[in-house]
Amino acid sequence: MLHAFEAEGLVKRFGRTTALAGIDLAARPGTVLGVLGPNGAGKTTAVRVLATLLRPDEGSARVGGLDVVRDAAKVRRLIGLTGQYASVDEDLTGTENLVLIGQLLDLRRAEAGARAARLLEEFGLAEAAGRPAKTYSGGMRRRLDLAASLVGRPDVIYLDEPTTGLDPAKRDDVWSIVRSLVAGGVTVLLTTQYLEEADALADEISVVDHGRVIAHGTPAELKRVVGGQTIMVRPVDPARLADAAAIVGAVAGRVPESPARGVLTVPVDGDTAFTEVVRRLDREGIGVTELSLRLPSLDEVFFTLTGRHTTEESAA
Repeated sequence: MLHAFEAEGLVKRFGRTTALAGIDLAARPGTVLGVLGPNGAGKTTAVRVLATLLRPDEGSARVGGLDVVRDAAKVRRLIGLTGQYASVDEDLTGTENLVLIGQLLDLRRAEAGARAARLLEEFGLAEAAGRPAKTYSGGMRRRLDLAASLVGRPDVIYLDEPTTGLDPAKRDDVWSIVRSLVAGGVTVLLTTQYLEEADALADEISVVDHGRVIAHGTPAELKRVVGGQTIMVRPVDPARLADAAAIVGAVAGRVPESPARGVLTVPVDGDTAFTEVVRRLDREGIGVTELSLRLPSLDEVFFTLTGRHTTEESAA
């Protein structure tokens, strides 16, 4: 089956630092591949290779069947790229930014203007089209940046941590845009540090650490690595923390962690465990200020896979 993009055995070194150590990535047309990992894991380096901005030292990568090294110019016609930070010209208006990009892509000025107007309308920026980008809010700049990456009607778009620094409402806006892109047949590579983001958008997820893929699967498959859900308990009386730990550990069949002072978390396989924990805490007279059942976080998935947290510094 032809993949929209694929990378095999990519290696990239910067001096003595190996940013990519044989990474493999691939996505079917019209799907979202989420690439998860902490800062320094190699996510952005992989994107830059797939976007023809870096040459790999070893391995190969193709977009639409075209080699990113031998056919770099042709590959650039197939892709769009949005980095972690908005890259639009702040002194130009929204319209001017998109028209400029269109002309750089060899569109006639009238065609570039029409394309810009349509994208600004689709991204909810029509009313701000004549304003300089420096007057835009962070969410508006992010939407303009996404619109800019679509001027050339790419088949594949790389979104490198597109919601970094955005509040939840603006993040939801970006998620809606990604869903609309995929509905239109675009293939998306989404790098992120947020499991919930990949869970909401990705058809498949590759977890990356130290320049390698350490796990791959659907969101549901990855969640089963740590258990489908996580119980979080915060006893009212910190002195009862050990008692609460014994209860949740016995129910879950795993040793609970304490990610913060006075808090316990433990992955479980289903919501019946939560009911049992509630019953036993009540029976032992252990009051709680917080008690919840939630999906696992990226940190919990990553800790299960590597034995360390994403907040720990990565060497890659």
